[in-house]
Amino acid sequence: MAIPTTSIAHVRLTVTDIEQSRRFYDSVFGWPVLVEVPAGADAATRAALAFLYGGVIYDLGGTLIGLRPVGTDRFDEDRTGLDHLCFRLTSRTELEAAAAHLDSLGITHEPVKDIGPAYVLEFRDPDNIALELTAPTRAGGG
Repeated sequence: MAIPTTSIAHVRLTVTDIEQSRRFYDSVFGWPVLVEVPAGADAATRAALAFLYGGVIYDLGGTLIGLRPVGTDRFDEDRTGLDHLCFRLTSRTELEAAAAHLDSLGITHEPVKDIGPAYVLEFRDPDNIALELTAPTRAGGG
């Protein structure tokens, strides 16, 4: 029997510098924080939130994205694990606005590309994690 999943519940990315990654993800996406260890938290609160490993969890309206600080190794999509993470937008106009937003933040990115069924905009986070934004082409619809 196949396991009847309905969607992705969460993804946690490992990062080298939580403060740098927080600044990046906050400025690029502006997602609301679901949970993090509050500044000045007592020992009981820190123990209760130990599953965060000093990171943060964002809420994208049902799907959660977490950042967890670890070591110094940078991301490489040519190793086993993650290739890239892609977020859906609704139109090429939104992708062009996203590209302008990345430009305003000084974040290097590829141009918006038409790959047939979708447009994509590729860029990387401070740990070199490959990120994409995508939107359907009129022909592709999805």
